[in-house]
Amino acid sequence: MAEKKATAKKKAYGASSIQVLEGLDPVRKRPGMYIGGTGLTGLHHMIWEVVDNAIDEAMAGHATKCTVKILPGNIIEVVDNGRGIPVDKHPTTKKSTLETVLTILHAGGKFGGEDSGYKVSGGLHGVGVSVVNALSEWTTAEVKRDGKVHRQEYKRGKPKGDVKAIGKCKKDDTGTTITFKPDDEIFEDTTFNFDTIVKHLRNQAYLTKAFRIEIEDHRKVENEKELYKAKRHAFYFDAGIISFVKFLNRGKSAKNTTPFYVEKTQDGVQVEVSLQYTDSFSERLHAFANNVANPDGGTHVVGFRTALTRTLNGYARKNNILKEKEPNLTAEDMREGLTCVINVKISDPQFEGQTKGKLNNVEVRGAVQSVMNEELAEYLEKHPKDAKAIIEKCLLTARARTAARAAKDAVLRKGALEGMTLPGKLADCSSRKAEESELYIVEGDSAGGSAKQGRDRHFQAILPLRGKLVNVEKTTLDKIVKADSLKPMIIALGVGIGEAINIDKLRYHKIILMADADVDGSHIRTLLLTFFFRQFRELIEKGHIYIAQPPLYQIKKGKQIEYAYVEEDKVRILKKMGVSDDEVSEEVEGEESEEGGAASEATEAKAKSKKVNIQRYKGLGEMNPEQLWETTMDPQSRKMMQVTIEDAEAAENVFDLLMGAEVAPRKHFIQTHAKTVENIDV
Repeated sequence: MAEKKATAKKKAYGASSIQVLEGLDPVRKRPGMYIGGTGLTGLHHMIWEVVDNAIDEAMAGHATKCTVKILPGNIIEVVDNGRGIPVDKHPTTKKSTLETVLTILHAGGKFGGEDSGYKVSGGLHGVGVSVVNALSEWTTAEVKRDGKVHRQEYKRGKPKGDVKAIGKCKKDDTGTTITFKPDDEIFEDTTFNFDTIVKHLRNQAYLTKAFRIEIEDHRKVENEKELYKAKRHAFYFDAGIISFVKFLNRGKSAKNTTPFYVEKTQDGVQVEVSLQYTDSFSERLHAFANNVANPDGGTHVVGFRTALTRTLNGYARKNNILKEKEPNLTAEDMREGLTCVINVKISDPQFEGQTKGKLNNVEVRGAVQSVMNEELAEYLEKHPKDAKAIIEKCLLTARARTAARAAKDAVLRKGALEGMTLPGKLADCSSRKAEESELYIVEGDSAGGSAKQGRDRHFQAILPLRGKLVNVEKTTLDKIVKADSLKPMIIALGVGIGEAINIDKLRYHKIILMADADVDGSHIRTLLLTFFFRQFRELIEKGHIYIAQPPLYQIKKGKQIEYAYVEEDKVRILKKMGVSDDEVSEEVEGEESEEGGAASEATEAKAKSKKVNIQRYKGLGEMNPEQLWETTMDPQSRKMMQVTIEDAEAAENVFDLLMGAEVAPRKHFIQTHAKTVENIDV
């Protein structure tokens, strides 16, 4: 009987079990589906969605300017001088068109082809501004149109009242102002990054000729009078993506001094491409569709690469730059040193996901390929000097690739012959499970010895660095695989190198760089990071690269031992152990003794009077195996930084600047920032 009653209380699975989310509720329920996530990337995507609407107005010929303001409290205001969102009653919803656009998904002027509000639009499904409204604590929309100023307010996507006329304006004064405060119930952090916004808006200005984009940061700063000018930027480019390519190549030596440029419509697709080759070893290709960045490429990139390979090979054969017996250049040979911006404009873009990472329109491939075949061939004929420089750059890459492959094969054959005794005196771990295995790349023999003795042999492998590290920013792949300092790492990782990399074969899922906390250690870390960034970027992107954080001090009182990783830790620990504030201040400012490893005599005496002993670690080699394990290698207590690439373009610029062949930009950087550098260990 009890069993029957319990069964009766169970809810039947029927129509009432199916939840229907109305209006903007689906957006708040699953924000990641619309903006890619609730982290900083998704937060900034809110701005891009609103700015895209202003750019759509510009591409339609109705706007010349857009201003983005970051107001106190991380509130965003976006103002454009377009036509203004219509405010009259919508025939389908029977509500104001402004309210319809702000509160209903898939409502907007981006449907219906040439009869719609836009022939070309960056918007995907008309969800942009409504999604922003849904994910904001509050939003206001003001529209200047037909001589009146209209306004409506919203709270978490729901209107607080009807659209109202709040004033008058000139008949020809039109535009839309969207102001919103991101909802901290949705986002992990609502603090906008000014530099991220500047970079994105600069790119949009390059992609939209003669369209002025301004960015202002009105948040309070410590010294507002001095810093406020640095928080205001304006971008306007008559030359469009030609200026973009030149900007990306600043500080580099160009092979073709006249950048290639074409803007042409083919089969309903507007194709715009600019490219230039430099002496760099890396490729910078930026693809866009309707001004929306496509970091994962798409059909426009496929069409471009096919045409580039075919056209350059055809010209090289025709002009006998490629000899009869020489093989054709490959698409891979043409990537090194290439800087290219591709922007296509189409009436119905098909992207993968709302964040629009990849373009899928099949017709775009043929359009881009056709335009590039014709226009690039004409460019090469008109600029024979530039053409020869481009092809010679590609030939140099091809020869280096061939030499690198031979050298790599020789290296791998040698490794295979030696079995498990890999070069570089690798002390391998016993586990063969990559997901639990760690590889410590350690600076110096003494530190390497301590690490080998202190490690957990089951899952921790140690590879001491031998010889001078090669700066990969200044060398080719064939020299990299022959370098005594890099070859052991390449073999130990097990993924290969160059075009044959297979990340699935990675032998350790954590690669940990462990160097001294001084200038030399920083230099070694920079060289290693440059190596991984240029040759194994996917390892960084997938979160496999870490930097160990060894302590600066050991502080001991009786049997109590604590480690300080930064100066603030030391002050806190000393206070806890009974050294007074004055004595701590004196200790921090005191000079170290010539022997190193201990504080100044006066401070040491004060510390010892409290029975506190301070040891300053000048290098990893000063720690015995037990200390190294406890502080830097024990997963339960160690501190590590995971290396990430949040902004690949910025990372490219930093590595080019600090490690590249050009001296003048690096000298300028050092002179500019020298006065702001603190705590240099000489």
